[in-house]
Amino acid sequence: MEVEVKLRLPDSNFHQKLSTILSPFHTTTLIQENIFFDTTISKLSSNFAALRLRFYNLDSYCILSLKAKPIMSDGISRVEEQEEPVDPRIGRMCVAEPSQLLGLLESSKIIQRVRREYGVGESEGLVCLGGFRNVRQVFDWKGLKLELDETIYDFGTSYEIECESKEPEKDKRLIEGLLKDNGIEFSYSEANKFAVFRSGKLP
Repeated sequence: MEVEVKLRLPDSNFHQKLSTILSPFHTTTLIQENIFFDTTISKLSSNFAALRLRFYNLDSYCILSLKAKPIMSDGISRVEEQEEPVDPRIGRMCVAEPSQLLGLLESSKIIQRVRREYGVGESEGLVCLGGFRNVRQVFDWKGLKLELDETIYDFGTSYEIECESKEPEKDKRLIEGLLKDNGIEFSYSEANKFAVFRSGKLP
């Protein structure tokens, strides 16, 4: 189970301001490309699951993930998550020919689970839903790993700060304090990035 604090920033000005404030704590910046897959009859998304390939920093590495049963409440996200590394070249082949994904990654435990739990078979295969890019700045602040996201969809750009947490209520208060003390407006995220992508409009 992945548990994260997710707070949405209203615009690029507040995003830039927070980036500047946190700059002494910056550890890395990740360029992420997120591509999603489902069947033609939406067997995964209709069961609140998302199958994703994420490419990092111009295909330096790639992660296959399955997220299921997401719950978002008061700025805290809880979701079942399973991840596996994938050769970026194989990942690109899956994007180019999504119907081949089940065969190319047949040894993957995630793909085996997709077959078993969601009934996805060779006869229908998978299709590519498209996706979005994300620029993620990572900061080590007060023992927390803060992730400041600029997410670029075809229909607009959104801004968010996230933090994976074992004590989400405590850490949320700490992050809210940082934002309030520096005059940074925010709201609780009400949908994950995949849900925003599928809706076709910014929250």
